[in-house]
Amino acid sequence: MKLRVPFRSRPPVVPVLRLSGVIGGGGRLSPGLTDAGLAPLIERAFRKGKPAAVALAINSPGGSPAQSSLIGARIRRLGDELKLPVLAFTEDVAASGGYWLACAADEIFADETSILGSIGVISASFGFPEFLARHGIERRVHTAGGSKSFLDPFRPEKDEDVVRLKALQEQIHQTFIAHVRARRAGKLDESRDLYTGEIFVGRQAVEAGLADGIGHLVPVLKARFGDKVQIRPLGAKKPIWKRFGAELAAEALGAVDERAHWARFGL
Repeated sequence: MKLRVPFRSRPPVVPVLRLSGVIGGGGRLSPGLTDAGLAPLIERAFRKGKPAAVALAINSPGGSPAQSSLIGARIRRLGDELKLPVLAFTEDVAASGGYWLACAADEIFADETSILGSIGVISASFGFPEFLARHGIERRVHTAGGSKSFLDPFRPEKDEDVVRLKALQEQIHQTFIAHVRARRAGKLDESRDLYTGEIFVGRQAVEAGLADGIGHLVPVLKARFGDKVQIRPLGAKKPIWKRFGAELAAEALGAVDERAHWARFGL
């Protein structure tokens, strides 16, 4: 039986939220990071007990801008409401939407080899109009509304569609830039253009102001909160299909698109 000693101070507790994978995308059996999926974990990290801080372990090449914004905003709201410091630790990559999540923290620590940044917006697809014509396949699309058939991959690309797409991307890009500038105010090296989609490795990111230092989760938390700090990883329970060896089926769903996100950073 465990006896409680009255008036004995408890060691500080720091929950660790692991944010790993593509943001937003994924299949039914292998979902990406979404605000709805992460909400219970994020709420638990901030509200269960009396944590001294919340740590984010980030390993994400990005994905959906909207989900990046929603997840980051939830973390930031709870941090402000409960007056808890939030510390982010980047692993292989915290780029694009992954860096958006990192900026939800008050401080960002990177590994010497971590890839950070990629503050930009990308849209990639394929076009098949010549393939269809070569094989005698006719594409039939009927719309009510002139803009409903937008960037149809089975029809020749239209200049006006590209102009519209770039205008949409620019809006998202400016929102991303504003988020980074607000969260990293006074830390960024604004003498250089940090918003071209360029990526920064380790100390380059620190020198540019995209990260606060080189450091790993356990040593930094022990230095900050003492050797007795209790580091408590939080993760979603494995779905029942994973417990019965269905990992291969899940990996097959959406694997190509997810692989493409990581491949942009050589991973």
